[in-house]
Amino acid sequence: MPTDKLIHGDLTEKIIGAYYHVYNSLGYGFLEKVYENALTHTLRKEGIAVATQYPVSVYFEEQHVGTYFADLIVAERVIVEVKAAVGLSPANEAQLQNYLKATPIEVGLLLNFGETPEFRRKIFSNEKKPHLIKN
Repeated sequence: MPTDKLIHGDLTEKIIGAYYHVYNSLGYGFLEKVYENALTHTLRKEGIAVATQYPVSVYFEEQHVGTYFADLIVAERVIVEVKAAVGLSPANEAQLQNYLKATPIEVGLLLNFGETPEFRRKIFSNEKKPHLIKN
C-alpha cells in the first residue's frame, strides 16, 4: 500500500528507513537499549523529534491504575517499541496495542532487531478509545 494512503505514512516510512539503517549498520546481537539509542540518534539527526522511555498512564474507571514506558514516541504521532528477539510474539504485539489503547496516538511500530529484521505496523483508532482521560 502506498504510504500516502496510510495514517502518518510519511513518518512511518522515515522510521522504518532509520530502522533498516541501524540494523544494517549494527547487525543483530546487541541489547534492545543499544538499538533504541541508535534509532533515537538517527531520527534526531534527521530533525525528527523523539521522546524516549515515555510514560504511558493507564486508567480504569477514571482511576490511575498503572504506568508503562513506551520505548519511543516519534513526533508525538507514532509509538515505537524496540525488540531484540528471535522473533516477534503475540505478547509483543499486545504490548504495543495496549500502549496505543492508553494514549491518543493511533499508529505504532514494533521493530525487531533479531537475526532476521522484522516489523509490524499497528493502528488503533481514537474512536475506539472513549476511556481516555482528557487533560
